[in-house]
Amino acid sequence: MKKKLVLWGKQAEAENRVLLAFELLPDDNEVMVYTFAEEVATEAFSQQMMNEWREGKPFELPEARTEQRMPLQITGTILPEGYTVERSDLVQRAQTEWHFLVLSAKMHSAYLSDLDVLQEKVNALDSFQSPVWEELKGFWGRIQEQIRDRNLERSHAQELRDKTNALFAQMKELRRKQDEAFKEQSKEERDRLMKELEAIEDRLAQGMRLQALFEDLKKLQRSIKKAPLTRDHRSAVWDRLDKNFKAVKAKKFGDSGDDRSPLERLQRRYNGLIKALERMQHSIQRDERELQSENRKASHTDNQLESQIRQAKILMIEERVRSKKEKLEDMLKTRTELERRMEKEQEKEAKREEARKKEEMRKAAEEKIAQQIKEAAEARKVEEDKLREAAESIQTGKKNKPKSKEQAHNPASGIEDVVDDVQAALSSLPTSEDGTDQTPAETPTASKDNSAQA
Repeated sequence: MKKKLVLWGKQAEAENRVLLAFELLPDDNEVMVYTFAEEVATEAFSQQMMNEWREGKPFELPEARTEQRMPLQITGTILPEGYTVERSDLVQRAQTEWHFLVLSAKMHSAYLSDLDVLQEKVNALDSFQSPVWEELKGFWGRIQEQIRDRNLERSHAQELRDKTNALFAQMKELRRKQDEAFKEQSKEERDRLMKELEAIEDRLAQGMRLQALFEDLKKLQRSIKKAPLTRDHRSAVWDRLDKNFKAVKAKKFGDSGDDRSPLERLQRRYNGLIKALERMQHSIQRDERELQSENRKASHTDNQLESQIRQAKILMIEERVRSKKEKLEDMLKTRTELERRMEKEQEKEAKREEARKKEEMRKAAEEKIAQQIKEAAEARKVEEDKLREAAESIQTGKKNKPKSKEQAHNPASGIEDVVDDVQAALSSLPTSEDGTDQTPAETPTASKDNSAQA
């Protein structure tokens, strides 16, 4: 949209034409109207105004002009009072477009103010902050929506894009520095964890107590979950931890169970847990019975020292029961978790079994088709051999049979004899199971046609 308009008009009181030039002042929401008398506005001058001034090229306006500011309104007019123009539709169109441009300029100014606020936030950051990044992304999303709807001028949109990209570049630089610091921290954490794993491996090689090693590995596992590690470092530590777990289990249970399926391993662990649960429950019941017995004895004891001893013993038993009940709760949680994992593994196993059956059916179908193709090929070969033998026998009989004088002088008669021999040989071939002749139907016809042509 152009912000300048040039057209001819005239003043109501005079009949002489005047050249009217309109220039939009978007910041002031006004239009500057320049008026040039016909003596000044020659044809060459009007063309210069059209081609240079209206296009925004450098052009110096003559001093012989009048200037007037007109407010830009939707309902009013930007024409000075007492003036008319030849193309009033152009004035109305420019007035409508310029009103849109003024509103677009105001939107541009509002976005620039928002950018200033974001610039202050980014400049105040010492490290990358996700909330500021998300706020910047949301701001750019609003600008993009206005650009798609063409509510911003191209120059305004480009200015906003450049400034927003500069803020994104600042944030990315902060994130790069943060990532480098995190990688360095992750490297140190990885090295520390690897040293702990190496120490466990040394203890395992020395034949230290397996249960203690297993507990240390579990503690290290919980530590790894909370450690600040990159994806690659975490993967490396997990792999080595898993290797250590397997080594401890191999020492404890032997290597014979390594080929079991995940479901079988879970089932074995579940069965062992159930037995341990039963033992723990029996142990708690036994302690509770002992506690009841001690309480009864303490209530009937008159000796102060004996009463104090029994109270100490009661406290010891109560503490033992409390500790066992805590372990029982952990074991019950583990049982629930194992049941959930077993259910998932059973679903996976069912899917794998279904896929295996489908694969077996597919292979069986392929083998059946291949066998049928092989049998059909063998059957065709047998038939071809029979036809070849029949043709060879015909040729042999033809060579051995002496020609009569009549056949020597009458070639057609000889050809008819050959046809008769072929038909006799073909009639001797075996028939198919349904009793029909397997000889191609077109052979006799073709022979008769050849005989007739001869």
